[in-house]
Amino acid sequence: MSAAPDKPNFLAVDHISWTVPDLEEALAFYRDVIGAEELFRLGPLDAADMPVDEQGRDWMATHVGVPGARLTLVMLKLTDTMNFQLVQYDKPAERRQDVPRNCDRGGHHLALRVDDVDKAIAYLTAHGCTAMETIFIPEGPLAGKKNVYMTDPFGHSLEIVD
Repeated sequence: MSAAPDKPNFLAVDHISWTVPDLEEALAFYRDVIGAEELFRLGPLDAADMPVDEQGRDWMATHVGVPGARLTLVMLKLTDTMNFQLVQYDKPAERRQDVPRNCDRGGHHLALRVDDVDKAIAYLTAHGCTAMETIFIPEGPLAGKKNVYMTDPFGHSLEIVD
């Protein structure tokens, strides 16, 4: 049996990526409402315009696991330590449009720390988000903390924490 390869140094999270139904609408929300800064954009990148690999697979199949894809992406600086990528796929036609629930495989949420949870709820609700009931933590390691789950205007789950 051969020895396992050496473990690399995992240094930091480079970015988180969400697929959105309308890139410009999502960009406007995360840039104008949340305050993210646009770093760059790529695309549209279409598998039909790219060479195939040695096995005959198109570039998208080889690199992102989606044969025949066409996508556009924008990389945002969400905070000083977090980049946030928004991607819109225009192909393939049979792509799913539902967002997984938190309990579903692939379920996810983006947690944003704020200085005032109640102020954030009011602000984000005024900008198309939907808030659930606020969670107050009276005891334990998070005693005195407050948080709330919300959905952004595209159905993605956000958690707002103090």
